[in-house]
Amino acid sequence: MIRTTPFHERLTELNDQHLFTHWSGYLSALRFSHAPKHEYFAVRNAVGVFDTSPLFKYRITGPDAVDFLSAVVVRDLSVMRPGRAAYTLWCDDRGFVMEDGVVFRQSDNELLMTAARPMLSWLTSHLHRGRVAIEDVSDEYAMLAVQGPRSRDVLAGLVPEVTDLPYFGLAEAKLAKVPVMVSRTGYTGDLGFELTVPADEAVAVLDAVLEAGRPHGLRPFGEEALMTLRIEAGLPLTGVEWHDSRTAWTDHDRVTPKELGQGWMLKGVRDRSRRFVGSEAIRRELLDETSRWATTGVVVDWADWDRLHRDAGELPTKDEQALGWEQWLRADPDGSGEQVGYVTSFCYSPVLQRHIGIARVRPGLAAPGTVLHMETTLHHSTHMVAVGTAPLPFFDPARKTAR
Repeated sequence: MIRTTPFHERLTELNDQHLFTHWSGYLSALRFSHAPKHEYFAVRNAVGVFDTSPLFKYRITGPDAVDFLSAVVVRDLSVMRPGRAAYTLWCDDRGFVMEDGVVFRQSDNELLMTAARPMLSWLTSHLHRGRVAIEDVSDEYAMLAVQGPRSRDVLAGLVPEVTDLPYFGLAEAKLAKVPVMVSRTGYTGDLGFELTVPADEAVAVLDAVLEAGRPHGLRPFGEEALMTLRIEAGLPLTGVEWHDSRTAWTDHDRVTPKELGQGWMLKGVRDRSRRFVGSEAIRRELLDETSRWATTGVVVDWADWDRLHRDAGELPTKDEQALGWEQWLRADPDGSGEQVGYVTSFCYSPVLQRHIGIARVRPGLAAPGTVLHMETTLHHSTHMVAVGTAPLPFFDPARKTAR
């Protein structure tokens, strides 16, 4: 049975397309208007709201809650103070990524963790000892992302706490007389906040945000706009940049944190000062340098792209909608040589005015500026176009982290 989120009642009134996909059993809007680019620019130039309620949510409590979670996820949560949040991955025993999520430390002994896939059984399977309780509270809370350069202005009159909230900070507050948790987090690579709201009072909170956002050009955005935003931000997506190691058929669909470009999380793994599920396998990978891939950005050579299309009698396409398939990368321009990688996400960036992608390449080819060649299709045949590797993220405005 397909479910609707606590915000659906109001958001569907603002949706003149009624195009939905399924996210964890819920309806999730693909777009709200005929042109998702309008929604995209609302986030980059003003403010947009996105319904993230389908995320699974787990409350972990008890005197040993932080130690327990630090022993199962990749990030060291012991250094995270109350009032802070952290993005993290978790892995299987072989060091392959299962899923990702954000951990919110609400107090000394209470944390909330989000996940894109159900994780309760896996978490409880590692609960061997300690004073810890784990509860699935997914149905109790709705989540609303308020994103864009004017997001703070919109929320400041409703939740004054956002004015001084640091990047990845959180606070307990009230909005429209409803208790909420507000965090400076999001999935757009821009200044933004997320509101965690009791499900039965979600519409009241949304109405207040919509009203406050009216003078700022606020509009809801769907998954199509979000894909462009998150590619610009260099943010990986489960089911696209990687597959849950528990359900992947072969190791070709599995990646390690380092291969995924998240090696910055692995502090203390080499010297065993940190241990968590999969850390020994990851340690061997780091010491033996056995990573199969490196994640990098790629930027298409615009002149080569234009030439390819104009020679074929076509106008060069500039489509901001992310492609739904992977594209090969090769070292030679005619495409006859060895495959050296593949592009997992690809789109035209309206703000950068370039074709960009998130790619996985052999480690020796990841240095910025390396010239490779990407397959593309034109007139029912395959062609190669030049690309250059580039650091991620592509879009990283100072306002995202500035106080």
